[in-house]
Amino acid sequence: MIPSALDCVQEIAGHSDRLGVFLDYDGTLTPIVSHPQDAWLTDSMRQTLRELAGSLPVAVLSGRDLHDVRRRVDIDGIVYAGSHGFDIAGAGGLRRQLGAAYLPVLDMAEAELREALAEISGAQLERKHFSVAAHYRNVNTNDAFKVAQAVDAVAAKHLELRRIDGKKVYELLPRIEWDKGKAVMWLLKALGLEHENVRPIFIGDDKTDEDAFRALKQCGVGILVGKQSESTAARYLLRDPAEVERFLQMLIARLAQ
Repeated sequence: MIPSALDCVQEIAGHSDRLGVFLDYDGTLTPIVSHPQDAWLTDSMRQTLRELAGSLPVAVLSGRDLHDVRRRVDIDGIVYAGSHGFDIAGAGGLRRQLGAAYLPVLDMAEAELREALAEISGAQLERKHFSVAAHYRNVNTNDAFKVAQAVDAVAAKHLELRRIDGKKVYELLPRIEWDKGKAVMWLLKALGLEHENVRPIFIGDDKTDEDAFRALKQCGVGILVGKQSESTAARYLLRDPAEVERFLQMLIARLAQ
C-alpha cells in the first residue's frame, strides 16, 4: 500500500530549492460528477490554488478543452493544458498546440459516433477541440459494452485516431506520440524547471495521469487520487479532492516557513 501524501509532505517537498505542481482537473480538483458540465471548483479550492500559484509554478492539465478548463479554474498566472496536453497556454506567450491537421477526421468521427450513440440510452458525446469523447457513466451496465463497440467501429474507419480509456469514458485522439507525461516534460523545459534542484509534483486520478506519473518517476513525485491501483506509477495517495486541497494547503504552509 502506498502511503498517504498527507503524512509525507516533508518527504515529498524534500530539500529542493523549488517545486512545481501539476494537477489534473476532474476527480482531482473537483469530484467526478454525472454530467461533466456540472464540475466546478469550490471557492476554497480556487483560493488554495491562487495562494499556491503565488509561491510556485502551477499548471492544470486536463482532458477538457483548453478554454473550458481555463474558465473553470479562472486564475491568472498559471499554465493550462487542455485536451490531455495537446493544447497548452500560459503567461508570457507560452503556447503549444498539436493535432490541428487532424481536425477534419475528428469532425467525421464525431458525426459517425453521434449517430451510433443516439441509440444507446444515457450515452453522452462530448466534442472537444482535439478529441471526441463518449461518456457512459449514465448508461445501463448491460449496455456499456455497446459504447465501446461504437467507439471501436469508428476508430477502425479512421486509423489516424487512437482510443484512450478514462473513468467511464472512451476518447478518440490524434494518433500522435503525445500524452500528459510528454506534456509535463515539455512544460518543465519551457518553464525552466528541468534542473536537478527542482522537484515537480503531479496529482491526478485517472489512467491518462499514469503517463505523467511514469514520466516523473526519476525526477519528481506522482500522487494518485482515489483508490490505489495495483499498476500505478504514483508514489503517494490522496483519497479525494478534499484531501488534495488539504495537501496543497499543507504545502503552502511549509513554503511559508
